[in-house]
Amino acid sequence: MLIVDMQGNATALSNPEAPHDEPKKFTFDFSYWSFDGCQKQDNGYMVPDPAHVNGAKYCDQRQVFKDLGNGVMENAWKGFNCSLFAYGQTGSGKSYSVVGYGVNKGIVPMFCEDLFNKINEQNGKGDTQYEVSFSMLEIYNENVRDLLNPGGSKKSGLPVRQHPKMGFYAEGLKEVVVNSYIMIEKKMEEGTANRTIAATNMNATSSRAHTIVSIKFVQKYKNPAGKETAKTSIINLVDLAGSERADSTGATGDRLKEGAAINLSLSSLGNVIAALADNSQGKGTRVPYRDSVLTKLLMNALGGNSRTIMVAAISPADINFEETLSTLRYADRAKQIKCKAVVNEDPTEKLITDLKAENERLKKMLESGDISKKGAALTQNPDDDDDDDDDNDAKAGLSDAEREAIRAKLEAEMQAAVKENERQMEEMKRQYEEKLKQAQDETHTTRSLLSETNEKAKKTPHLYNLNIDPLLTGQVKYLLQGNGIKKIGKKKDDKTPDIGLLGPGIYDDHAAISMEGGKFFIEKLTADARVLLNGAPVMKKTEMAHNDRLVIATISYFVFCIPSKASGADPEITFDMAQQEIAKSSGITLDGTNKSKDELLLQQDLIEVMADIEEANSISEELDKKMKFELVLVSPEARGLHTGRTEAFIRVTNFESNLEWLSASVQRATADRRLQRREHRLHCGRACALQRRGQAFRQARQRGCEHSFERTIWKGSAVPRQDR
Repeated sequence: MLIVDMQGNATALSNPEAPHDEPKKFTFDFSYWSFDGCQKQDNGYMVPDPAHVNGAKYCDQRQVFKDLGNGVMENAWKGFNCSLFAYGQTGSGKSYSVVGYGVNKGIVPMFCEDLFNKINEQNGKGDTQYEVSFSMLEIYNENVRDLLNPGGSKKSGLPVRQHPKMGFYAEGLKEVVVNSYIMIEKKMEEGTANRTIAATNMNATSSRAHTIVSIKFVQKYKNPAGKETAKTSIINLVDLAGSERADSTGATGDRLKEGAAINLSLSSLGNVIAALADNSQGKGTRVPYRDSVLTKLLMNALGGNSRTIMVAAISPADINFEETLSTLRYADRAKQIKCKAVVNEDPTEKLITDLKAENERLKKMLESGDISKKGAALTQNPDDDDDDDDDNDAKAGLSDAEREAIRAKLEAEMQAAVKENERQMEEMKRQYEEKLKQAQDETHTTRSLLSETNEKAKKTPHLYNLNIDPLLTGQVKYLLQGNGIKKIGKKKDDKTPDIGLLGPGIYDDHAAISMEGGKFFIEKLTADARVLLNGAPVMKKTEMAHNDRLVIATISYFVFCIPSKASGADPEITFDMAQQEIAKSSGITLDGTNKSKDELLLQQDLIEVMADIEEANSISEELDKKMKFELVLVSPEARGLHTGRTEAFIRVTNFESNLEWLSASVQRATADRRLQRREHRLHCGRACALQRRGQAFRQARQRGCEHSFERTIWKGSAVPRQDR
């Protein structure tokens, strides 16, 4: 049942539990409908279908760019900083809006293409010189990763510093000079590949990380006084993590840490938006930018020197009514925020002079030790309204150790500011051609390595990764060349097997793939190692066939490919297919015949949470936590309800304390995954974002329902060490 309707710039939301009530109505600058009402052209591009009832209101990608992207382009040429960020549930259209798929390009690729088309038109018409640089980072678990220089990021990620003029920035982030849309496209592919390698190692998907693409556009020319002047625009294009991840879904281990970090960043973003909306109405509310890495880096985009567009996605499905309503209410408030954008235009000589003066001031303060107030050291902007509670290290009640810690932190900030100023001065002195040649050489080297692997994979048997996020599937390939044995095991600095993996449950010598007489075989090298082939456990040396699905431990999913046996008739291999095979092997029936809607939903919940249960048990075993997780079914009566469907819960057993309890319902935890699959089949409606949801199972337990478990339906494979 669809609960969202869009007419013009208005969005109406109906309550599925009160269908006769008046729909709640919200008005935005634009409301885009892209759930249905479309047809595919021969080239794959989606256009309105005049024969469909919703064909007249279907909005294609070009229309979105015309409304939003052209405004970003115009402001960039004027010298304003610009920001566009997408926010909403996984699968509701964020990535489709921002990046797009195939020929249905999103705002980012169309903006980059149009930017260089316009630069090419302007070249030769005057003395203006144009410089474009590109950077790409990801925020995962509150750590910043440089996607163009993954080896340069420490394990804890790039540090986020505060600069007197720039505000917050990621120290050491690589900026690459580009001179064409093709070069940007290659850099984005490189960044995506680097993200996939990290995501494969940590079982992450794009829905669990925030991605920020920054394009720096500089126009250099001589002003009427004859001085070389630089007009600079920084365009931030932000794809935020799926907002449903902010909810507590009963996750454990890495999932719990991951969820807590995303909850922190998205909750902080919500608090910042709320405070800025209050301030736009004249209230003196403190803005908590410092509460998360995400809000620090988005400070200018949200309330500073930037012209910002917020694109957010909602689901029109009735199961997501609460999330959609919360999204629309928050978006209605977010549109009240007022930014203070100014044209970034200064003579180059003045910029260098200012940076030199700033460095001298900071160096003198460091030498004299006069850093008692960060406000005097770094924050020179009188309009600075971030909640910097650390501005004064002489606060009453602080111990000597606490004061010393604050002092050390401020000193590190000042040293980083000096270093950044020196870097900027050096960059200004370097010729554009020199920077471009360096970037092209680096790109050629990186692309050569990627191209070489991809070309070999067209003829060589190989494994490619399988991910719940289709964008990340097929990005990592392991070539199986020649005869002999390819060992699979834990990746280490001092010793890496032929196929080195990271993650829970992976042994040093986990498994091996061998080629004998033109045939490939898989076998375990450690008795307790978990290896699945097409969903079934590998107990002995087993032959592999083209398109077989291989699971190593709990989070590493692969497809075995023999290019010589590939054909156009091969079925599409998906993460869902691998999950269903595992479920079927575990005894969960997948037959949908004569099953009600509630039974089918329950079946889907069970399939989708099984991998998380296995991972949680694997982490527990590896860390010797003596915890076990298993799925149970709980009837509506056991939850204190008179109606409803049977739901799956996760039962947690602690073997040390002999305590046993139930976590949150699986039903809501898996709703976002169904939406993610739907994203690549149907393009859902887009309006504006933020969401929340709640669970009330604890109340049911308090009513004495915990004894009414119906039955345990599936158990994880981990066994506590004390029972082995």
